[in-house]
Amino acid sequence: MTTPDSHQAIRPRRNRKSCAIRTLCRETRLSHESLIYPLFVHEAPRDEEITSMPGCKRWSPDGLLREVAEAHSLGIGAIVLFPAIDKNLKSTNADECHNDDGLIPQTIRAIKNETPDVAVITDVALDPYSSDGHDGLVSENGKILNDETIEVLCKQALCHARAGADIVAPSDMMDGRVGAIRTALDNTGHDETSILSYTAKYASAYYGPFRNALGSTPKIGDKKTYQMDPANAREALREASLDIDEGADMIMVKPAGPYLDVLALVASNVDVPVAAYQVSGEYLMIESAASAGWINREEVIKESLTGIHRAGANAILTYFAKDVAGWLHKD
Repeated sequence: MTTPDSHQAIRPRRNRKSCAIRTLCRETRLSHESLIYPLFVHEAPRDEEITSMPGCKRWSPDGLLREVAEAHSLGIGAIVLFPAIDKNLKSTNADECHNDDGLIPQTIRAIKNETPDVAVITDVALDPYSSDGHDGLVSENGKILNDETIEVLCKQALCHARAGADIVAPSDMMDGRVGAIRTALDNTGHDETSILSYTAKYASAYYGPFRNALGSTPKIGDKKTYQMDPANAREALREASLDIDEGADMIMVKPAGPYLDVLALVASNVDVPVAAYQVSGEYLMIESAASAGWINREEVIKESLTGIHRAGANAILTYFAKDVAGWLHKD
């Protein structure tokens, strides 16, 4: 029995007392419209399971088209492509990355022919094509060459734009590459091709399963001279300011989950859309724990993506995109 002195006029639990009221008061709403689906593609005629990423595949060209169409039917409006390149096509100068008849340009054209409403995003970086496994060209003494790499990245971005890519996404972290790519696109009649810059891409240990999927692990050294130090947050604002000034239409924080503070900091200080990438290591940890029966897979996936969205992401790149779109569609 309550007394006048113990009476509580303000009871936050009233806003949580039923599903209908909780939904009414919800601040962050996960939607299929915010999901970007990363897809791996290779030249082989058969789809291939990725050992390091259970549930994900290296899609054959035909298999990829079917997967894109299925994802689109669930409401996913954007996909991002990552190529697993035959080792015989890799080289120190990564010339295959701007071959107009290469795997990615062919895939872009096929997707645009089959599902033209899907926004196609392409990765612009040299590591899938480099025999050195780095995002940039490597000098004889092992240094990653910034300006020389940018020249190749511009060729790669133009190759993708000619094939019909809606958005090119430079993930290399070379200084000045956004401005150079923007100029190259504009000067060749591709002024409507957007740039989604990997602005705050950290030198993270969470990328291991992805590198296994593409065979893009560096042969020598690491990527710490060009990707960001995981200890830094304010530096992300400097990178964001530079990329936006150079013409980035959207920017990205990668990884997502371990860097929610960086995501929130960036999102609250810029006036362009911000994406976040739930990377392969995050994916694998959830899948591993779920397969062991320790967590509820669907609920943890939804919660993890809601947290990323709540921190400020307008769009989320996640390997769970199709699963989540299916759950939301069902709901």
